[in-house]
Amino acid sequence: MANASAKRIASQNEATVKNIKLGMILPTIVSLLLRLLFRRDSLPPSKGSLTLYIVTFLPAFFLSNYLIKVGSTRRDPTTGTLISYGEDLNQPGVTEWCFDVLYVTWTCQVGSGAFGEWFWWLYMVIPLYAMYKLWTSVIFPIFFSRSATSERVEGDTEPASSKKQEKLRKRSERGDPRVQTQVRKK
Repeated sequence: MANASAKRIASQNEATVKNIKLGMILPTIVSLLLRLLFRRDSLPPSKGSLTLYIVTFLPAFFLSNYLIKVGSTRRDPTTGTLISYGEDLNQPGVTEWCFDVLYVTWTCQVGSGAFGEWFWWLYMVIPLYAMYKLWTSVIFPIFFSRSATSERVEGDTEPASSKKQEKLRKRSERGDPRVQTQVRKK
């Protein structure tokens, strides 16, 4: 079973790595073609446009290289058997955020070629989302959750317990040996 899972992840990673490599080239070509077809006045691109493209291309380049490095499979050169399937590129978390940055960058490249330089404002989604995640996972729980818990302790009211906690409490009252009672300090 584990071997089948490794082979599945390896084939998914190989396809994803191929798409990443294609995605680093294709949006640039499409953007140039769209500029040529719809916005000839924007050719050659201005210094500001090129600077914006390079500044946003660099993070995408480094993230794509990172994803290719961690997701590449290794095979034995003589037999072709799978040695390592790399990390799963479909996992949530940092890998998912790397793909999000790549997708937004590619969208901005193609959109700026078709509609104009104002389309790069879409790139602001990345820092806005980063601030949202920072607020919801770090800042709010640290600074605002403590005040809520301290108010509850001062009011000496118990929070509502779940059904599982209620069952465990009732079992411990009956003296059920499966439930270990813990002494709470106040």
